[in-house]
Amino acid sequence: MDARISQISLRSAALSVADLVLPRVCVVCGRTLLPRETHVCTACAADLPRTFFAGQRDNPMALAFNALVERELGGSHGVDTPSGACSLPTTQPFSYAAALFYYRGDSPYSLIPQALKYDRNFGAGRYFARMLGRELAASSLFADVDAILPVPLHWLRQWRRGYNQAEVIAKGIAEELKGGAEASGSPAPPVLTRVLKRVRRTRTQTRLDAGGRYANVHSAFVADGKVLGKPLHLLLVDDVFTTGATLLACERALRRALTETLGPEAASRVRISVATLAYVGR
Repeated sequence: MDARISQISLRSAALSVADLVLPRVCVVCGRTLLPRETHVCTACAADLPRTFFAGQRDNPMALAFNALVERELGGSHGVDTPSGACSLPTTQPFSYAAALFYYRGDSPYSLIPQALKYDRNFGAGRYFARMLGRELAASSLFADVDAILPVPLHWLRQWRRGYNQAEVIAKGIAEELKGGAEASGSPAPPVLTRVLKRVRRTRTQTRLDAGGRYANVHSAFVADGKVLGKPLHLLLVDDVFTTGATLLACERALRRALTETLGPEAASRVRISVATLAYVGR
C-alpha cells in the first residue's frame, strides 16, 4: 500500500475518534461535521454569499472606500514634521478592496467573524482568511502588495482579549500571498504589526451610525512610516467592512506617516488597499 494512503487513513481514523469525544460542528449552522469537512459543512460552504470582489477593480466596497478617501483629500491639512509643515498629498492611487462574503446581522454567516472575534475560534478564522487570501493571490490587483497591516486594537483591549482578530486574518492572507510570490520569484509580503498603533481607546463601533463611527475613530491611530521603507502597495486588513470608518482612519494615519518619511510626492504614489472577511452590503 502507498505510504501516503496509509497516512490519510490514519489521519481519518484519528479524526473520527476525536469527533466521538468532542464533535466538530459547522461554524455557520452548528451541524456535526463529517470527517472530510473542515470548520463548515458542505451545504453552508456551497451557500456562502461570496462577493468575488478581489477580481473587480470598481466593486461596491472599493467605490465606497474611495469615496471616503476622496472626501478626506478634499479637506487635507498640513501635518507637523521635524522640519516644519508638510502638506498631505491631494491625489493618490485608487484603493483596491476585497471581502470574502457579504455580511448581514440576521444571517447565520455573521457567525464566521464572530467565532474568531468573540469565541477564540482561531482555526475557523485562519480557514476563512486563507480562502480570502487565495482570491487575492489569484487577482492581478493584489499581485504587487509589499506588506500587510492588520488594524490594531488598543493595547488594553488586546491585553484583555489576548489577541487581535485582524492579525489572525492578516497572517492567513499572507500564507496564501506567500505562495503566489514564491511562484513568481517575488518576495513574500510580511505582516507588520508595529507600524500602526491605536493611541486612543474608542467605543465599540457596533451600535453607532456612520457619522458616529467616523467621529469615534477619527485620529485614533498613528503610524511609523520609517518601518515601511519605500512601499508601492500596502494592504490594510480587518474583520468586517461596515462603513469603512476604521479602515479610513488607519489609511489616513499611514498616509501622514508616509508623507513625513518619504515626502508628499513619493507618498502620493503609494497605493493603500483594504481587505476584510466580510462586507456589509447596502
